[in-house]
Amino acid sequence: MPTRDRLRAKRAIARTEAPADAARRDFCSRTAQLGGGLLLAMTVPAFGGRPGARAAGRASDAAESGTTSPTELNAWLKIAADDSITVLVDRSEMGQGVYTALPMLLAEELEVGLAAIRIAAAPAGDAYVNVGNGGQVTGTSNSVSDAWERLRTAGAQARTLLIAAAADKWRIAPERCRANRGRIENDRGQSFSYGQLAQAAAKLKVPKDVKLKSRADYTLIGTSQRRLDTPGKVDGSAEFGLDVRLPGMLYAAIAQCPVLGGRVRSVGSSAAEAMPGVRRVLATPSGVVVVAEHFWQALKAREALEIVWEEGANASLDNAAIRVLLDRAAAANAGLVAKQAGDPAAAIKSAAQSFAAVYELPMLAHATMEPMNCTAAVRTDRCDLYVGTQVQQLAQAAAAEAAGLPPARVNVYTTLLGGGFGRRLEVDFIPAAVLASKALGVPVKLVWTREDDMTQDYYRPPAREEIHAGLDAHGKLVAWQLHITSPSITARFDPTNKDPFDSVIEYVQNYPYDVPNFGLTYTRREIGINVGYLRSVSHAPNCFAVESSLDELAAAAHKNPLDFRLELLAAKPRHTKVLKLAAERSGWGRPRPGRHLGLAFMEGYTSVVAQVAEISVEDGALHVHRITCVVDCGQMVNPRIVESQMESGIVFGLSAALWGGITVGAGRVRETNFNTYRLLRANEMPETDVLLVTSDAPPGGIGELAVGPVAPAICNALYAATGRRVRSLPLSVHGLV
Repeated sequence: MPTRDRLRAKRAIARTEAPADAARRDFCSRTAQLGGGLLLAMTVPAFGGRPGARAAGRASDAAESGTTSPTELNAWLKIAADDSITVLVDRSEMGQGVYTALPMLLAEELEVGLAAIRIAAAPAGDAYVNVGNGGQVTGTSNSVSDAWERLRTAGAQARTLLIAAAADKWRIAPERCRANRGRIENDRGQSFSYGQLAQAAAKLKVPKDVKLKSRADYTLIGTSQRRLDTPGKVDGSAEFGLDVRLPGMLYAAIAQCPVLGGRVRSVGSSAAEAMPGVRRVLATPSGVVVVAEHFWQALKAREALEIVWEEGANASLDNAAIRVLLDRAAAANAGLVAKQAGDPAAAIKSAAQSFAAVYELPMLAHATMEPMNCTAAVRTDRCDLYVGTQVQQLAQAAAAEAAGLPPARVNVYTTLLGGGFGRRLEVDFIPAAVLASKALGVPVKLVWTREDDMTQDYYRPPAREEIHAGLDAHGKLVAWQLHITSPSITARFDPTNKDPFDSVIEYVQNYPYDVPNFGLTYTRREIGINVGYLRSVSHAPNCFAVESSLDELAAAAHKNPLDFRLELLAAKPRHTKVLKLAAERSGWGRPRPGRHLGLAFMEGYTSVVAQVAEISVEDGALHVHRITCVVDCGQMVNPRIVESQMESGIVFGLSAALWGGITVGAGRVRETNFNTYRLLRANEMPETDVLLVTSDAPPGGIGELAVGPVAPAICNALYAATGRRVRSLPLSVHGLV
C-alpha cells in the first residue's frame, strides 16, 4: 500500500476511534466493535467548581443527547483484545502538549508506559466539561490542573478492576496481585495481559474510592517524556483541519465585509458562477460563500463577485477614535470597584511622594499559523463536523443551528489545531461551511485565507491602565490604585454573566505585593469591534502596567528594583524564591559592558514566574540578547513540556512587545499578512534560560504564564540603558526596533 494510502487509512481509523456523538451509549457500542476490544468507562465525580456548561451544553441538550450531568466528568479508557490502550483526551491539542501530559496521568496509575498509549480526541458532550471553565473548553491554562485528580483516579479505578478480574480467574485474593507494565501478575508467577482481562473487568462494579500513588512512587509523572503527537507531525500522518479530505468534498472561500461589523447589501454573482469549477454562490449571515471543485477556483471566483457592502457604524473608526473613546470613558467616572483594601485615595493624597502614569496596550491579532477552516458534511439526519476547535460544544451548537438539527445529531471530530491562542474559542467560521454543505448535499471545506484571518479576527481588546500610587518618607509603597478602561470579552462572550471583570483584571486580582491601601476599578467601554480572548488575556496588559509601575516607583524611592520587590514580597517565600533565583541566574547586580537588565514578576494561573531581560541599545535600536525565566508551577507532569511552553510564551510575548499591534483605518484592519503584522524571526530569537523550580504545590497553569512578564522586563531594561520610560506598546511605534 503506498505511503499516502496508508496515511489515509490511519486517519480513517482514527476517525472511527474518536466519534463525536454526544450519546455515550452509541459511542460505547461502536467502539466496542473495533477489533473485538472493550471499553472501560470511568465515571469520576467533579472536584469542586461550578457545575454545568455556561454557554455551550444546556440541560435540554444534555437530556436530548443522553449525556451525563456536567458535574460528572468522565475519562474514557479503551483496552482492546490486542492489548492496545486508547485514551480519549478531552482537551484540544494546539501545541501545548495535552495529548501527552493528560495520558501520562492515567498511565501512571494504570501502570503502563507512555509508549503503550494511543490517543484520540474526545467527542462533544457534557461528560467532558472542564469544571473550572464552565464548559467543554480548552483554555485558561488549566488542562492539567483540571485533570490532575480525575485522570489519575480513572487510571487507578481501571487498575483495580483489572486486578479484581484476574483475582477472580485465579480464585485468589486481590491483595496477592499487582499491575505491572500492562499485565496483572500474582505471587505464583502467573500473569494475564490487560487485553485478556478487559471484558471480565468491565462487568465488575467500578470502585468509588481508590488509593492514588504517593509522589514518591511516581514513575512517569515528573519525568520528561517524548510527546505522543510528534511522530505524526514528522511523518505527515497528523491531521489538522486543513488536512481533512472526504469523498466528494468541495471547497469554499468566503467574502466578508472589509469594514468590521459590516454586512452584504447586494451581490452580483453571475460572472463568478460562470467560472470553471464553480458549483454555487451562497449568501450567508457571515458573508458570501463561493463553492467550487478546488479552492483556487473558489478563490478566483470570489474576486469576480460584485458585492455592495453595508459598512455600518464602523465606517469611520480608526485607532485615534478608539483612544479617544477610552480616554473619555476613563475620565467620565470612577468605574466599578473590583477590589479594594484600605483607603487608597486618601493614602495617596497624604503620601510623601505620589505617582501617576497611564499605560496603553494595543489590539492584537491571534495570527495562528493555520488560518480558520472547517469541513462540514450535512445529511438529512446528521452533520459531521471536522474542525480544530477549543470549544467542542459551542461548535456543535453553532453547526446544529446552521444545519437545522438537534445538537445531538452533530458529530464533532476535533483535529489538531495549528495554533489556537484563544482564536478557536470562537465559532464564527463554522456556520458558513455547514450552510454550504447543506445547500449542495456534499461535504464542503471552507478555508479562510491569511488575509481573511488577519482582517476578520476577534482581537485582543485595547486597554488603558491608569495607575496612582504613594510612597512614605522611607520609600515604602503605602498605596497603589489601578483604573482599567477597556471592552469586556466576558460580556460579549457570555451576555448572561453579571460579572464583566474576569477578562480584564485577572492578574491584578492576584496582585502579589504587600500594600496596605489597594484599589482596582474598571470602566467598561465598548469600541464597536468584537474582541476576544488571546493567549494570556488580561495577564499581559495588567503585568505590563503593574511591573512597569513597580520599576518607576523603585526609582522614585531610590531603591534597586529587585530589592523594592523583595520588600513587598517578604511574607511570600514561594514568590521570593523565584525572584531571587531569576536574579541570581541572570547576573543581576553584575553588569556587563553595553548590556542592561530589566526585571518583571507575575503570579498567575496559580503559578509564579520571574523574568529578566538582557538588552543593548545601539544607534537607538534595541536588541534583546537573553531572557532568563524562573517558574514555580507546582507539581509538573512532564517538565520538558513545561520548559517548551515557557519558551513558547516568551516568543509570543516578544512578538507582541516588539511589533504587535492592529491598526484600524476607516473601519478596516490595515495589517493583512505577516509582512505587516510582524512576528519574531529565527535570527531575532534571544537566548533563553528556563529554570523549573521543584515544588509540592498543586499543578498550576503554564501555557499562558510566560507571555506577561516579557514586555515589562524589556521596557525596564530599556530604562536602565537609556533612562527612557516607555508606557505604551509595541516598541516599534517608538522607533526602537
